[in-house]
Amino acid sequence: MTIMDERPQLLGLAYRLLGSLADAEDVVQEAFARWYAMTPGRRESVESPGAWLSTVTSRICLDLLGSARARRERYVGEWIPEPLPPDVLGGTGEDPADRVTLDESVSMAFLVVLESMTPAERVAFVLHDVFRYPFADVAAIVGRTPAACRQLASSARRRLGTARTPAAPARRAGIVRDFKAAWEAQDIDALVGLLDPDVTTVADGGGRVNAELHPVHGAERVAEGFVTVRRKALDLRIVERTVNGQPGLVMLDGDVTVTVLAFDITDDRITHVWAVRNPEKLRPWATG
Repeated sequence: MTIMDERPQLLGLAYRLLGSLADAEDVVQEAFARWYAMTPGRRESVESPGAWLSTVTSRICLDLLGSARARRERYVGEWIPEPLPPDVLGGTGEDPADRVTLDESVSMAFLVVLESMTPAERVAFVLHDVFRYPFADVAAIVGRTPAACRQLASSARRRLGTARTPAAPARRAGIVRDFKAAWEAQDIDALVGLLDPDVTTVADGGGRVNAELHPVHGAERVAEGFVTVRRKALDLRIVERTVNGQPGLVMLDGDVTVTVLAFDITDDRITHVWAVRNPEKLRPWATG
């Protein structure tokens, strides 16, 4: 195993902490730069290079989270975490149970809740609850006591709310497929039937493309909005894709991705739709 084999794990950690694949790649590059900036003797003295790199990556992310919040407050419209294409983070768990847990921890619903946390809460929670770091190690990274980090993680869990059992992947995929068919058919009634009455849609254009600047609430308004979009873009293809480890949809203009849609589904109803249209966030999806 070489030091570069640590990259997928580090990228997955940084992405969960920052909600941006582009920023995560920059952070991981900086962590490796710091590793190679050390003298050979210093590198050889590091007992666990992977742990060293994870610590450095986490600390860089913690520093960035404060400034990232300020930048996002100035963002045009709603800021949504950058959508993650399939297999970008590589295999991060051989056990199927771990695979499900890790997929949930990059779901758009999960990342959106992480955005509501303070930087320290987010780092403590992700390191402990997702990557299973002991609180003593989390404390060394965050600069708090283990007891304080335990409190941060507990506070973060409360933000996530009551745990719920996610629908089976096949069921989620079926609901998203039915949504796609109803959307393409411009069938408002069918769309309403798939949506929770209190469904919310959030679009992210970043001021670069047309997108609703505020969330849209309610099944009928959301359904009507999607039908309006479809009528204006009949030449665009809608295809099923895995988005952040979950069934999602992508809109293509030729072979170019122009919108990525992520869904949250509860009790066989779609409760949230996130539509990312900012071209800067779609670079990893460049072609269909």
